[in-house]
Amino acid sequence: MNLPSPGALLRIAVALGLTAFILWQSDPRAVGAELAGVDWRWIAATLLLVLVDRALMAWRWLVLLRPVAPGSRLTLPIVLRIFFVSTFVGTFLPASVGGDAVRAVSLSRHGVAMADSVASVLADRVFGTLAILLIATVAVFYAPAGMPEWIASVTVALTAVSTAGVAMGLFHAGAEGLAERVLQLLTRGRLLKAATNLLRSLRRYAHAPAALASVLTGSVAVQLLRISQAWMLGLALGIPAGFLAYLVYIPVILLVMLLPITINGLGTSQAAFVWLFAASGVSREDAFALSVLFLALGTVGNLPGGILYATSGLHGRPAVDASVEDLRRF
Repeated sequence: MNLPSPGALLRIAVALGLTAFILWQSDPRAVGAELAGVDWRWIAATLLLVLVDRALMAWRWLVLLRPVAPGSRLTLPIVLRIFFVSTFVGTFLPASVGGDAVRAVSLSRHGVAMADSVASVLADRVFGTLAILLIATVAVFYAPAGMPEWIASVTVALTAVSTAGVAMGLFHAGAEGLAERVLQLLTRGRLLKAATNLLRSLRRYAHAPAALASVLTGSVAVQLLRISQAWMLGLALGIPAGFLAYLVYIPVILLVMLLPITINGLGTSQAAFVWLFAASGVSREDAFALSVLFLALGTVGNLPGGILYATSGLHGRPAVDASVEDLRRF
């Protein structure tokens, strides 16, 4: 059995330590009382939204697959199953593997080349992050007075740089040649071949602007659904902040959760919730309880993948040992 790497152990320690510190500052008894008094009707409605956003994310991925793997016979049910199972399994894998690697390996079992699989997963991540930035850029101009002013300028700058980088990388004629020269300087052998194949797969998106526009629109819709979920969880806790506050804060929190500091955003998300929602007069106890529910919602949303994995294995069959070996080779 492989032990966690020092980096993984450090992230776990930071996550647990940061969470414990914020909980201690927030009065654990008060946080427990807030969680015990939730309105379960809002919780149930939020769970329904989770299923909608998962289905929309799978559709988005299917749209991304068509330009790079036009000859495949992938359907939404197949992609949806891969997405659910990989998200569930990725929760328990070390960060060096993760759900994205599981997605790519599982997809390759359906006749999609590995470079094309990885390209679709990478593009999915890029457009998801870009959607968060775009929403955050619009929302920060409506931020309450208590929110630090530097957040607006940093968010706008990140969005501008990211949008320009994605556009240049996908559509500029000289981008592929420059990237190939860089790869030849930095890589050799099999790694160079794999990186070159990935680059060529990514460049196919330059010929599918309509698909990319649909993916970006779907990505924005997914992030708006996540914001709505957080707002409904706030209603379940009786938090008086309006929807606009969530529209401003949640994109920033989602960006914080993407930072590779802890595991699954544990600790950093609690800190971000408490810090940002204080600008709208939300107590530490309420904000901490909201952060717990928000993280728990993502875990519950992964449970359908756990059921599929338990009944038919990683690739739609019970051969678990072979699946693990595939991940090791990847």
